[in-house]
Amino acid sequence: MTPLRAGILAAVVTLVADQASKLWLLNVFDLARRGVVKVTPFFDLVLAWNIGISFGWLQNDGQSAQIALMAVKVVAVVALAIWMARSHTLLATVALGLIIGGAIGNGIDRFAYGAVVDFALFHIELGGNTYNWYVFNLADVAIVVGVAALLYDSFLGVPAAKAP
Repeated sequence: MTPLRAGILAAVVTLVADQASKLWLLNVFDLARRGVVKVTPFFDLVLAWNIGISFGWLQNDGQSAQIALMAVKVVAVVALAIWMARSHTLLATVALGLIIGGAIGNGIDRFAYGAVVDFALFHIELGGNTYNWYVFNLADVAIVVGVAALLYDSFLGVPAAKAP
């Protein structure tokens, strides 16, 4: 399998897994009706509608703000796709595919619902205080893993061959 095919496959698998998990949680499991669902002592399923960008930054539910976020996302996906097509390592290409799939998955949410569907919440209780991580989804996980893999590939990956 060529690196480009692997990257495209990573994007498609990410997109399908992300959208399937969200549709299942919303329509079959009915997370909105159930409220907080304790899965483990440190992990809950909870429905959160993120109208901002990463980690809920820039919260704004105005139509112009949502259109601007969608436009930025489209430009970013196109730029990442060009980078992926030109990538020379399998790791970087798959990483870019993960980021693209995650960005498209969250973009579909923003288009369909006006917000991104987030549902995973990690937390810990220490000294009587509960500390929560941000609520996130599978697209967010793919984006973070993709960025980490790109960083690894950039700093610790196989060095590019030198020109003669």
